[in-house]
Amino acid sequence: MSSADYFSVPAPRPLGEQAAAHLLHPLTLTLLALTFSTGIVDAVSYLGLGHVFTANMTGNVVLLGFGIAGAGGLQIVAPIVSMAAFAVGSGVGGAMARRLADRHPTHVAYALGLETALLGCAAVLAAAAHPHPATFTGDATIALMAAAMGIRNATVRRLAVPDLTTTVLTMTLTALAAESTIAGGSGKGTLRRTSAIVAMLAGAVAGALMLRTGLTLPLACAAALALATCVAYLSAERRASA
Repeated sequence: MSSADYFSVPAPRPLGEQAAAHLLHPLTLTLLALTFSTGIVDAVSYLGLGHVFTANMTGNVVLLGFGIAGAGGLQIVAPIVSMAAFAVGSGVGGAMARRLADRHPTHVAYALGLETALLGCAAVLAAAAHPHPATFTGDATIALMAAAMGIRNATVRRLAVPDLTTTVLTMTLTALAAESTIAGGSGKGTLRRTSAIVAMLAGAVAGALMLRTGLTLPLACAAALALATCVAYLSAERRASA
């Protein structure tokens, strides 16, 4: 080993790895809060706007297939609207991620700011128009929510924190079982994965309960949560860099 190698400073770990290593890392807590809000958002769309998801696109593909087959009286238009808006949001989020790749706090702030604005607009539309399934206002509400989730997904994809996609739990649940000590694994990451599952479950319960008052309250709560996580994360980043 040369003297240069001996005295060299190790390269810092990627942010995603740092967040994965500690459940109380600010980014981990931010993503868990957003996972909770996913439960709220999909409760609104699935229970309140006609069996369509705005965060879980895998479910929409399946529901669209059921609708095309004429099964269960499921909609065809709503899943298409949701997937199209999600794709647009993901495109915007991807472009933003590339442009702001070297300015992480700014990237997160812009992404969560746009999510807050879109969910806020959905809440205002819900309050003003009282949208119902298979109506123009219902589809517009779905589009706003799905676009917000698309931006978030593109952002979270760039952050690359293992098991914390905030909208899909299939691989999280797979990893939880496959890496468990019962299955002969190390059990590493069990707490993080379990926390993500519990967060989305709790959000779904909260969303379903709030939906009893209408669409406005859960949508407003989802928007407020996006704003609160943005402020909290940026504050934590400023303290860390001070």
